[in-house]
Amino acid sequence: MDAATGLDQRAPIEVEALLGEGLPPEAEAHLNQAALVYKYDDQALAHLRQAEALAPAHPAVLIGLYRFYFYKGRLAECLEVALVCLAEAANYNNLSDDWRQVRSEDANFSSYDEMMPRFFLFVLKGYAYLQMRLGNLDEGLAATMKLLELDPTDKVGATLLLEVHQRMGQDDDAD
Repeated sequence: MDAATGLDQRAPIEVEALLGEGLPPEAEAHLNQAALVYKYDDQALAHLRQAEALAPAHPAVLIGLYRFYFYKGRLAECLEVALVCLAEAANYNNLSDDWRQVRSEDANFSSYDEMMPRFFLFVLKGYAYLQMRLGNLDEGLAATMKLLELDPTDKVGATLLLEVHQRMGQDDDAD
C-alpha cells in the first residue's frame, strides 16, 4: 500500500515472477537462508517471514512458506498460506475471488504451457488436498470437482485426489 494514496502499488505479477524474477535481493537472501537452516524451524520460519515482509505476496515467498509448512506437517498453517496463494493466483489471472465462480472460459486452462492458469490449477489442487487431509472432505471434494471442470483432460492430476476421496472412510482390511 502506498501511504500517500492508499492504493496497492504492486506491479501485476507476470509469468516471470513465478520463476523468481522481481524478488528483491534481500528477500531472496532470506529465502536462501531459510533453506540453509531448514532443520531449525524457528530460524527457518524467521527468515521466511522476513522474506514475506520484504516481498508480500510474491509467488517465490508464498511457495517457500507453503513448502515449509507442508513438509513440516503443519497442515493448518499450510492451508492459511494456500488461501493467500489461491487469492493471489486468482488475482494474477483476473479470476473471481471465489474459486467456485471460476469458469473454464475465464482463462486458458486447457494449455499446460500457459503458466499463470496452470499456477491457479496447482494452487487449487494443493488447497483441495489440504482440505481433505484436515478432514474437510466436502470442501476438498468440491475443489477437486472444480479442478476437473477447469481441466477436463486432468493435466494437473485431480483424478488422483478424487480417488483418494473415494477411498477415504473405506476399511482397508476389507476383502
